[in-house]
Amino acid sequence: MRKFHYSWVILAVTFIAIIVAGIIRSSSGIFLDPFESEFGWGRPTISFAFAVCLFLYGFSGPFMAAFVEVFGLKRMMLFSMVILSVGLGLTFVMTTEWQLILIWGIMLGIGSGLFLTVLSTQVANRWFVKRRGLAVGILTAATATGQLILLPVLANFVENYSWRSAILLIFVLSVLMLLVIGIFMKSWPRDIGLAPYGQEAMQVEEAQTSQTRNPFKMAISSLLEGIRVKEFWLLAGSFFICGLSTSGLIGTHFISYCISFGIPLVTAAAMLSFMGVFDLIGTTISGWLSDRYDNRWLLFWYYTLRGISLLFLPFALAEGSYTWLVIFSIFYGLDWIATVPPTIGLTRQKFGIEKSAMMYGWITASHQVGAGVAAYTGGIVFNVFGSYMWAFLLAGGFCLLASLFVILLKKHNPKELV
Repeated sequence: MRKFHYSWVILAVTFIAIIVAGIIRSSSGIFLDPFESEFGWGRPTISFAFAVCLFLYGFSGPFMAAFVEVFGLKRMMLFSMVILSVGLGLTFVMTTEWQLILIWGIMLGIGSGLFLTVLSTQVANRWFVKRRGLAVGILTAATATGQLILLPVLANFVENYSWRSAILLIFVLSVLMLLVIGIFMKSWPRDIGLAPYGQEAMQVEEAQTSQTRNPFKMAISSLLEGIRVKEFWLLAGSFFICGLSTSGLIGTHFISYCISFGIPLVTAAAMLSFMGVFDLIGTTISGWLSDRYDNRWLLFWYYTLRGISLLFLPFALAEGSYTWLVIFSIFYGLDWIATVPPTIGLTRQKFGIEKSAMMYGWITASHQVGAGVAAYTGGIVFNVFGSYMWAFLLAGGFCLLASLFVILLKKHNPKELV
């Protein structure tokens, strides 16, 4: 009988940690209306705070990757989860707009940066040689699943009790996650005398560390290297549109868009949660496919199908049919962040395994710029037109443009790096 490898325990701990961080960050969609009602803050102001969060968690990614190299994976996971826990705790005493921006923009943005950007790449690169694409797919699925799966529960708490009770729930989850990381997480296979999964023996060079290097210099150097390469711009540009069309628009404004058509809060949140279930399936399959097929064509079809679904959504809501809304949730959910495993695969092919985490961190930063743009401008579009329709139609058009970006990349051979 084959011996069970501890890499799967690491995968499970990381999966749960990403889910917790994801639900903390994405719960902003649940609290937009309650914050507006209780504090009297305008929707553009609240959307701005959430946009800052999206922006910062994206731009913190490459720096988090560098800090992991210097201070260790486990230590940085603990540090990030502490920031999330403290931010949630401070929400209970929040009273002014600047506090909203500090807590829900800066603290939760930085705290979620490691978990929702480069952590899946770091864990897959360190702990897996075989099944690396599958590992990335599973962990990437956790990113969106965590952002969506508990939304109906939080919506029920908000509707039946108060928004504070919903904050308390995710605060307790963050504290419990701190304990799990502290007990089970390890930074490297060598820490427990193992080689990565699929590697026959430990390699001596793996024991080398980067503790004497400057993490900020490491991150900036990787950016300067990336901007000189065409593939970096194509991947960053397509990922900008990915962020614009997912967490920025759907994650922030989908619930409010549904409410504007008379759909109850809990039902709208359930649709997002439904997307999360199918994202888990779709992104895991995408990881499996990225180990076997040209990642460019995977991305081409993912962006094309997402664009079509976003163009379809305003008409589905106008019809007032729950059936069409469920169909959209399934179709869109399968494609929510299925783009991540092939994007990481293409990044790894171009820049190598050692540089891929920081390079992907910068590409993810572009993703979050797109998310921040959509989160903020979505509120502006609603104020100007009284509807989100144009925001969703434009996002669908941009996705079709992204499908053309990725075809310009060099042909990808998934067997090239193991």
